[in-house]
Amino acid sequence: MAGETSHGVGVFLELRKRLQTGLLVVGTNVAKSPADVVLSGGDSSLCVRTPRGDLCLSLPAGVAYESGSCLHTPVVQFSEEELHFRLRIKMDRIQQEDPASMMETLRTKETYSFHCQGCTTRLLEDRVFKRVLPLPNGNWNALVDDWCCHPDPFAKKLLPRAEDCLLGDTFVLLARDGSCDQTLIEEVTPVGAADSQDQKKPCHRLALISCASCSLVLGEAVAPGTLKLYITQVVVDPAVGDGRPDASLNRSAFLETSVAARLLNLSNSLSSFHFSVQTPGGKVFLLLWLLNGDSIIASVPEKSVGDESSISPPAPPRPSLRAARALKLLYISCSSASIQQREIVASWEANCIGHPVVLPMKACEELLQVMEESNSKLPASMHRMRSYEVAYLRLTSEGESKPFCL
Repeated sequence: MAGETSHGVGVFLELRKRLQTGLLVVGTNVAKSPADVVLSGGDSSLCVRTPRGDLCLSLPAGVAYESGSCLHTPVVQFSEEELHFRLRIKMDRIQQEDPASMMETLRTKETYSFHCQGCTTRLLEDRVFKRVLPLPNGNWNALVDDWCCHPDPFAKKLLPRAEDCLLGDTFVLLARDGSCDQTLIEEVTPVGAADSQDQKKPCHRLALISCASCSLVLGEAVAPGTLKLYITQVVVDPAVGDGRPDASLNRSAFLETSVAARLLNLSNSLSSFHFSVQTPGGKVFLLLWLLNGDSIIASVPEKSVGDESSISPPAPPRPSLRAARALKLLYISCSSASIQQREIVASWEANCIGHPVVLPMKACEELLQVMEESNSKLPASMHRMRSYEVAYLRLTSEGESKPFCL
């Protein structure tokens, strides 16, 4: 399981904005007893003093530690590995807004450039949209097969016109332009019983669209003149200057922040907290249960907390790590589920639990890798909750302002 490859947590912090509370976990290799841990707060910062040294965390604007509120709360099962503390925070009236995905900020009469997230190659001519319209939520078109005993009465697809942008849950629909022949590669692949969990559905074919420069799968050609581009594969920026995104944009961080922002938006708009991450062929890859979207977290490995051998006086504390906004999730990987987890997977499927979140197969695998990496960095006491694994998806990367992504 993912949690069995722990990186050796030194200090872990989770603050809850709505509850105005926090959890601090300190490894016993960093501090042997509760008396070894002293907390102090500054202007949007929290300093943790241990025998290994001082660690000062930068908190979001308007968030401050409530002095004297730290209380040791023993966890018997993990008492030899971890020290747990509860604390309280204060929130100013001016609070940081939730990070928004590009799908929430696309506007008409604005010029946008579209680039491959893998290599930053420009994929399309710059676009100015006359209409930006939402599509029905979820896989409503696929569900018609189950609702109707006669031919699909909604067989006419919702396709964009030349200056339209249609917004799905995890993709945008756009009209092709003349530049696509040089920047995109189309490859038809069969999808059916081998990829879908519903053996009754007939085999069909997907026309996958890839970047001609780096071969990253970007989406699908859903009609001769229409492109479906997924939020995890494409960077969309306002066309300013050369309109080229930062070439150093980290793939893993981009995937994490773009998926996290979209899950938070879908949860708020649909009042849904269960998500089924699926491939375009209908294969359920991950089950996600959103516990809360107001967490502020920081995780510092044991090796990064001070220097135990240092005898020189400590330098004045300064923010050394930025705590990040994050979603707390429970998850199950359907491909490696245990017996107990398979029962949960079967229950979700039988009861139609989980709003569908469709991503390319490679992006599904990358998302699982991000979540397993998050799980491995958590304190041992937080790896699992019942039969689920626990992970955090950051809404912003450490040290960054809110991302501007599709």
